[in-house]
Amino acid sequence: MFVDHVKIFVKAGDGGNGCVSFRREKYVERGGPDGGDGGDGGDVVLVADKNVSDLSDLFFNPRLVAKHGGHGRGKNCAGRNAPDIVVRVPVGTQVFCLSRPERIAAPSRYHPAAATAEFDVDAKVGMPYRAKNSPTGGARFRAPEPETSGGLAEARPSEESPALLADLVEDGQRVVVAHGGRGGRGNYHFKSATHQAPREFEYGEPGEQLHLALELKTIADVGLVGYPNAGKSTLLAKLTRAHPKIAPYPFTTLSPNVGQVEFDDWGRMTMADIPGLIEGAHEGRGLGHEFLRHIERCRVLLILLDMAGVDGRDPREDYRQLLEELKLHNPALLEKPRLVVANKMDLPDAAKKLTAFRRKYRVPVVKISALESNGLDKLKLAIRKVLA
Repeated sequence: MFVDHVKIFVKAGDGGNGCVSFRREKYVERGGPDGGDGGDGGDVVLVADKNVSDLSDLFFNPRLVAKHGGHGRGKNCAGRNAPDIVVRVPVGTQVFCLSRPERIAAPSRYHPAAATAEFDVDAKVGMPYRAKNSPTGGARFRAPEPETSGGLAEARPSEESPALLADLVEDGQRVVVAHGGRGGRGNYHFKSATHQAPREFEYGEPGEQLHLALELKTIADVGLVGYPNAGKSTLLAKLTRAHPKIAPYPFTTLSPNVGQVEFDDWGRMTMADIPGLIEGAHEGRGLGHEFLRHIERCRVLLILLDMAGVDGRDPREDYRQLLEELKLHNPALLEKPRLVVANKMDLPDAAKKLTAFRRKYRVPVVKISALESNGLDKLKLAIRKVLA
């Protein structure tokens, strides 16, 4: 099962609590505080991997919850930092935020006011560490929400208007989608000349949690665009080592197939066979947006036409409707280089209809027969010329 769209919930780990402890040894009558700090909670990280083909792993495991940091202990022993959750996703994955994070991640671990804050040493045992006149009034100093528009906090994303969090287009690209909480400080940090037996400590900071939507947009050099049953899967199978499903009925291809085309001089290019397009696809008809999303990142569009009109279609009308659907979905698609390919030229009516097509559209046309493997070498050279 090919999965190119999933919704997941991510929760970073909470930070561990600081410890209240005092040194107790033989012949040491009054040992000082030695409570250790809590460990940091684990982050949730997404990494683009060229060896991953789809989002099926996240479809069956839509909850990513990182572990909490360890609590501090006596003798200045800090808690253990929790490991990060690293999830590998396909190259070309877009990450959208569907809900506002419950904790706004500041650029630095401490608010700038922390350096000059006057701390309240009268805080009760077990309560978070507070700063007098702190705008947050809590243990952690959090940066205020950004006032400028366009930020993640200002956008207030939702399922109707998600905010783009990351676009993973390169192999190995990483993004931290949920930051773990910082561990709280132990009572060792609260000692002073006038406060030699502190019993204050910090609770660990809670980790971020939010809902995300992941969409995969196939990245390929060439994208095959055409109506159902035009021969796209047959052409991909002839030019590459891919094995798409081939059958003489529409919508045989329900998910993108990507293969590599090899040239005689060891050059390579990637070609994507994408589900067929029908009239009204820009409104979601047929496979609609499922098709159009995957051609946005192709460098060259290969318009494949059934020039014989096996299903009673007119190649001239097919070409017009294909360009119209691309324009209505995203006008930028028409600015991409494209190549028109006349398929099924081995059938009797193909030559006559090709002549009528050329009279109406003054565009270069490459004649092939994917089933008979005729004209494929000429097509490869034409594609390479357009890519160059």
